[in-house]
Amino acid sequence: MKAAFGELWDLLFHPPIAHRGLWAADGAPENSLAAFQAACSAGYGIELDVQRTADGEAVVFHDTTLERMTTASGRISDHTAADIAALRLKGTDETIPTLADVLTLVGHRAMVHIEIKTPFGEVGPLERRVCEVLVDHNGPTCVIGFNPYSHAWFADHHPRILRGLNSYSYGGRDARTLSPEIRKKYAALEHVTIAKPHFLALSVDMLPHPRATVLRKDGMPVIGWTVREPAQWDRICSHCDNLIFEGFAA
Repeated sequence: MKAAFGELWDLLFHPPIAHRGLWAADGAPENSLAAFQAACSAGYGIELDVQRTADGEAVVFHDTTLERMTTASGRISDHTAADIAALRLKGTDETIPTLADVLTLVGHRAMVHIEIKTPFGEVGPLERRVCEVLVDHNGPTCVIGFNPYSHAWFADHHPRILRGLNSYSYGGRDARTLSPEIRKKYAALEHVTIAKPHFLALSVDMLPHPRATVLRKDGMPVIGWTVREPAQWDRICSHCDNLIFEGFAA
């Protein structure tokens, strides 16, 4: 696999990856241009989230709805890109950037892990827009995400894009939209066969994981997320190749 991706593959292992940029509660908000600039300046990789607007733009924002991070309400997917651009993050002057905005800012300075927030049953439109943006960017990037059918779409349509499958224990309230059978399969990493990823991005709550251990021995890197203190990393580091972190200097 390293032979296929070269230096891009090496960036999966180092440097550590700043979760939603290098943000802080009293500083740059998450998924903001300021947070991404801070990550670049500190020499870290970057993880970010992309959602699709009503008119098809890929914007960088984690939540499905706007309430937590802005004074607006409603779903990102019900607003146009112009509506979104007019908002401010967490009472700051920072706007919600498009994916193109972020990649222009970052350039070649950091590997960008683009988490595709595609709901189940809606694969295609957001993936296509992300690919359109990536055509105009030659810095290091990869796509990550929880939806295995999104990964399968990339594998079929753009196999040269590096892909990482996200997973976690699927035991919380946010997993209840999936059937118990699906949750069990995903927690066991049985959806790897659907997604056909190049690497795994696994939550700290499922590490170590027996199947991940086998896949890692067979050459599939494992990145742990979200590590929020050094003690967490100390516990899982022997089972991972890198970390997505926040709240401390990794």
